[in-house]
Amino acid sequence: MTQTVQLPLWLFVLIMLFAAVTALSHFLLPSVRWFFRRRLERAVKRLNTRLKRPIEPFKLARRYDMIQRLIYDPEVTREIVNYAREHKVPENVAFEKARVYAREIVPSFSAFAYFSFAIRLTRLLANFVYRIESSETNNEIFNEIPKDATVVFVMNHRSNMDYVLVTYLAARDSALSYAVGEWARVWPLSWLIKSLGAYFIRRRSRGALYRKVLARYVQMATEGGVNQAFYPEGGLSLTGKLQPPKLGLMSYLVEGFDPEGARDVVFVPVAINYDRVLEDVVLIAAHERGDRRFGARISVVVGFILRKLWQRMTFQETRFGTAAVAFGTPLSLRAAGPETEVGELSKELMARISGAMPVLAVPAVCHVLLGRDGIGDATLREQAAALFDAVPQGNRSVDVEGRALEIARGIEGLASRKLIEQRDGNWYIVAGKQPLLNFYANSIAHFFKSDAADAKDFSAPAGS
Repeated sequence: MTQTVQLPLWLFVLIMLFAAVTALSHFLLPSVRWFFRRRLERAVKRLNTRLKRPIEPFKLARRYDMIQRLIYDPEVTREIVNYAREHKVPENVAFEKARVYAREIVPSFSAFAYFSFAIRLTRLLANFVYRIESSETNNEIFNEIPKDATVVFVMNHRSNMDYVLVTYLAARDSALSYAVGEWARVWPLSWLIKSLGAYFIRRRSRGALYRKVLARYVQMATEGGVNQAFYPEGGLSLTGKLQPPKLGLMSYLVEGFDPEGARDVVFVPVAINYDRVLEDVVLIAAHERGDRRFGARISVVVGFILRKLWQRMTFQETRFGTAAVAFGTPLSLRAAGPETEVGELSKELMARISGAMPVLAVPAVCHVLLGRDGIGDATLREQAAALFDAVPQGNRSVDVEGRALEIARGIEGLASRKLIEQRDGNWYIVAGKQPLLNFYANSIAHFFKSDAADAKDFSAPAGS
């Protein structure tokens, strides 16, 4: 027992390394985690005093615990058995399949990352790229929703900047959990998005087991009071128009709702519109091809952000016009009644989004220009102003005093992009650029009897 044992140096180092890891994992790390978790809990408690809708315990649960709870859910367990029977595999194999799906879906929300990093980043980026307009009624609508209800923001999808805008505007009130597509699964974006509380959705998955795991996560989060946001259109609009709603997530919310439960679910329609959509050329090209392959790369996004930062540092103008967000009339799932059909509910929410759509200068100018051979500068401005007067007061993004300036900015923005040109005192659409003007005019075409390509109500003789 007291004999000397000789060991090679490399083996001694390896043994010491394993011993250190074991000591860390069994003694030190649990204490460190407990210390930081206690500090986090105190920080979240202070944060909740400032939020109109405090962060619910469900959102702060450990990711591992949430995954375990999800895969051992009775409904998921039944689907695991069905999967094993259907695919003729052992149940433990099906169980591991469900675990993979759960790990893919369940986020790892970090209050620090969300409120210290993400909110600052979204505020910086949003104000770099746009002048932000929030409807005067947004706060009033949000404040009237019962505090014990789960809020679900239902938004139209014009741009990937939608995430940034709504996160920025909701930051003072709550933390949102987004449903995001497979585009966000690239590293390191996937880590960041999960830390912000977003969960991934496989758009093309049709497997019953995957759908059950996703459905139960959405239902658990809703029961836990997690405020959520999703796009019923399922993807970016390629034409500028509102698209027919997809029923997947909506059906999970409706099917999992208990009318007799403690929490109501209140849907808040959110209408988003832009003077310029960053991806407009890419979206139009995809529409013309008849596919949804956008070919976006993370390097392009990073390059864009760095370019905007440099422009701001050198005191250049960095903004592409106005981006506006307006809330529509909320819809209570409890008030809708237990017989509510998912399809009808989705259509009603899309109608409320359509009714709340902000009217901006660039869509207004595009609407006036389409279908004309030329229009005088003064007439273009007058008819764009008349178009603002023709829509309800709540849909006007600017007041009467600021309207002339916004219209002038809209015309200048279109001209700087070489979408329109002035010849002999008249404005003309540049050859081949009509699809881009249609894209913007389509966002407000539903307010008028004529469509975006036939603006008879605001027409004027060519050359006037």
